[in-house]
Amino acid sequence: MKKNILITGTPGCGKTTLIEKVVSALGKRSGGFTTGELRGARGRAGFSIRTIDDKKGMLAHIDCKSPHRVGRYGVNISDIETIAVPTIQDAIRTGKIVIIDEIARMELFSSAFRQAVLLALDSRSRVLAAIQMRCDPFLDEIKARLDTTLITLTHDNRDQLLDTLVHEFKEK
Repeated sequence: MKKNILITGTPGCGKTTLIEKVVSALGKRSGGFTTGELRGARGRAGFSIRTIDDKKGMLAHIDCKSPHRVGRYGVNISDIETIAVPTIQDAIRTGKIVIIDEIARMELFSSAFRQAVLLALDSRSRVLAAIQMRCDPFLDEIKARLDTTLITLTHDNRDQLLDTLVHEFKEK
């Protein structure tokens, strides 16, 4: 596989779960962040950011007052730029495997996030990232990079893919 590995797939297919399992297997060799759901009394209320070293923030929330919206969620640019971006930069600086979960509409409202993603992909560090399946010029450019392997996650390949990715990142 190439230096940068991007996992794509339909919403809810398990991209974040797969990345969290790889991170768990790698231990302190990785840096970056994962995302998760924030639940409320009436179901999903938003999304969180959690760095590998356990800093937490809010990616988006139904109560977030923001000019940047995806559906009913206001996007919290501040936490993207003060939590997600620095952890990407730190992983690059320290030579760790860079974890980015995920590169998608909410995160792409931040130009600093876009720059951090490109910096990671261009760096010497290996990158494991989830990337939204939809078409978008920025996403399409990243998916087409020659130094990138794009893998579509499915129910049929997710168990085998976990073993493959853990082996891939532990070996190199």
